Amino acid sequence: MFPLRPAPRTPALHEPRTVQVTDLPSAPVRLRIPALGVRAEVLPLALDDEGTLDAPGFRNAMKVGWFALGPRPGERGPAVLIGHRDAPANPGTVPVRNGRDNIKNAVFAKLGRLSPGDSIETELGDGRRLTFRVTAVDTYRTKRFPTEQVYGPVPTPQLRLITCGGVIDANGHWDSNVVVSAVADY
Repeated sequence: MFPLRPAPRTPALHEPRTVQVTDLPSAPVRLRIPALGVRAEVLPLALDDEGTLDAPGFRNAMKVGWFALGPRPGERGPAVLIGHRDAPANPGTVPVRNGRDNIKNAVFAKLGRLSPGDSIETELGDGRRLTFRVTAVDTYRTKRFPTEQVYGPVPTPQLRLITCGGVIDANGHWDSNVVVSAVADY
């Protein structure tokens, strides 16, 4: 079952619980996005205490979280990978957005720059590499996130890469999510 609320909201000091993965050879361990120069370790995650898709903690802002309770890359359905757009320059502190002087780019800082046709590669625990091709890059307001469209069943292996986007609201949170959709290219 996929989360009902889409937006990852990771408080500054929150460190998510990792999920024990039983079939390590088929689990994603690395993500590469050549067009963005991204090479990142993948952490298996689940839902937070509020039932929302969890994200890596700010101490792991350069790592990607994989929703380990859903499809794995290469399986039928959308494998969901989530990462931060930005993070506190000093992990363990609260981000200061006035002047953005205490913020640094995180693993998915440039995710919205991908274009249809760009490639994304996942490496599995057994060393296999699966390539996916970007089909869409969309930005959705958090309050109107199309949960079923993003997380719902699909008949082929696909990826959904998700990060924050839009503009920063009065509370210091991004008001939207960037969602990259990709299909198997193997």
